[in-house]
Amino acid sequence: MQIDLYSSTGAKKGSLELPASLFEAVVNRGLMHQAVVMQQANRRAATAHTKSRGEVIGSTKKLFQQKGTGRARRGPVRSPLMKGGGKAFGSKKDRNYTKDMPRKMRHAALRACLSFQARNKAIIGLEGFGSDMKTKVAHDLMKKLPVDIGRRILVVAAESNRPLLLSMRNIPGVKVIQAAYLNPEDVLVSRHIIFLADAIAKAEEVFGAKQPRVVKTKPAKPAKAKAEGDAPKKPATKKPAAKKAAKKSSAKSE
Repeated sequence: MQIDLYSSTGAKKGSLELPASLFEAVVNRGLMHQAVVMQQANRRAATAHTKSRGEVIGSTKKLFQQKGTGRARRGPVRSPLMKGGGKAFGSKKDRNYTKDMPRKMRHAALRACLSFQARNKAIIGLEGFGSDMKTKVAHDLMKKLPVDIGRRILVVAAESNRPLLLSMRNIPGVKVIQAAYLNPEDVLVSRHIIFLADAIAKAEEVFGAKQPRVVKTKPAKPAKAKAEGDAPKKPATKKPAAKKAAKKSSAKSE
């Protein structure tokens, strides 16, 4: 699969071949959904908190005696049945929403997301940026590229590039990310994905599908052909244990 490659001035320079191990994977929508849900759940923070009967300030004394009053039996004032009492089974701030997935499944989900966006023609290549890294220059470059400014645009760099990050962060909807930190959510929510030329090799190195290791086996030795005159060997027969014992006893007597 090939994508268009643009120069630092915004002019189309040619095409760039995308590695099949990263951009031609099977689009498994169920796996993609599972990866996005895991990513969003791990970012979730439990902020709501209600007090239980043990956390409410109040006396633990029984309100009135158990029998003899004619009323329903009643416990302390902190009971959830009382006004101002604790909350039964309420939300807690220490609730854990984190989910986990094996590394192979996470990488397979990312490859499926990248393949999905590549088939939708949402990925373009960029040869590099000029030496003058300013927001105005970056915005002018975005105008020359075939992207919709204002929609979500993901710029993928090979390594940490602070000047690139500073020049892009004030453009609405543009996010700069390193190739090693690619994730399914950022890939799927982006309308356009701009890969720097050296970032594709880095992403393939980290997330590319590994080829199965081929185990070399030694060829079996051919069986030796028997000559016509050779007589078949008789199988070795074991001597009975009684005969062995008799021989041993005779040897000792001698």
